[in-house]
Amino acid sequence: MDREAVTLREFPSRETLAEALAGKVASVITQAIKTRGKALIAVSGGTTPALFFRTLSDADIDWQRVTVTLVDERFVPEDSPRSNAGLAKANLLQGKASAANFAGLYRNLPTVEAAAKWASKELEKFGLPIDAVVLGMGADGHTASFFPDAVTLPSLLAAENDALVAPVHAESGGEPRLTLTMPPIANAGFLALHIEGDAKRKVLAAVLDGEKLPIGAVIENAQKPVEVFWAP
Repeated sequence: MDREAVTLREFPSRETLAEALAGKVASVITQAIKTRGKALIAVSGGTTPALFFRTLSDADIDWQRVTVTLVDERFVPEDSPRSNAGLAKANLLQGKASAANFAGLYRNLPTVEAAAKWASKELEKFGLPIDAVVLGMGADGHTASFFPDAVTLPSLLAAENDALVAPVHAESGGEPRLTLTMPPIANAGFLALHIEGDAKRKVLAAVLDGEKLPIGAVIENAQKPVEVFWAP
């Protein structure tokens, strides 16, 4: 893989990483608002981003012009402890950022497929491209809900997809999932990968050395170099 497809930024602590990433995303949001009067960002779930969320929530931004959506979501209601929407609302949509609009992916519909179609239509209303996408990564090399064992992985990783949001069924993912497809991620104005710890650093190194994992497909399809934010 072309190593110029990523820019690796290393930080001595998770606190300094959170401050730098929040500062960068805030700058992107501010520029988007100046340029087109609004901003759209997509954030990830998991245990890693909570500190970044809390730091970003205190940024001096015209949050009323910002819409926050999710990179992916479990097919569970927001009051579930496994909900990414719940995580974002508890940590990011607080304080100054409480004025932002939130556009979650989950909808209480009979199937995850129906929810994905609804979420795709809703996301279209906010105007693409997404200004900033912040990805996470699992130890198995998945990002978003692009799990290596996903039934529809080739479709999820395809450079072209008419749907903005797709359903995902993967044993390693637990519940059925909803995820942004490759195009809205790869075409983002700013694309970051937020990872912490030596284990994930090694996974990234393996991908850059040619190992075929989902995060590698995102890096290869990204229209701009992916900025990797890493701390021990």
